[in-house]
Amino acid sequence: MNSRNISGFTLIELMIVLAIVSIITAVSMGFYGDYVTRANRTDARIALTETSASLEKCKGLYANYNSVNCNVAFPVTSDNGLYSIVATAITGATFTLTATPVAGKRQATDADCTSLTLTHTGIEGGTGADVSSCW
Repeated sequence: MNSRNISGFTLIELMIVLAIVSIITAVSMGFYGDYVTRANRTDARIALTETSASLEKCKGLYANYNSVNCNVAFPVTSDNGLYSIVATAITGATFTLTATPVAGKRQATDADCTSLTLTHTGIEGGTGADVSSCW
């Protein structure tokens, strides 16, 4: 009787490992996508803050936010091109800036924060399913 010790993996063992790796990959990709969406909101926050600072500078120089001498032309596109910033309410003494995702970009599917807002008093807000996570 000739007995050999054959070592290795059976096809069943390889298929089980492949199934486990596939499940872990599928779960982690969902978490990664959510992380990227949350991280990309920084693009909107930066653009809102920079635009607000430009308007504050304008008010300091010309005594109102909507002076023709201001160098703020709406809509403003965020640095990464993910958000468009508009002034939804701008007067000589007040403003409200709104950042909305650009259509066709990843952020357009962000249901938690469909828009972010910033007012002249620094009040941060937004719209969506989970506004508390926007800022």
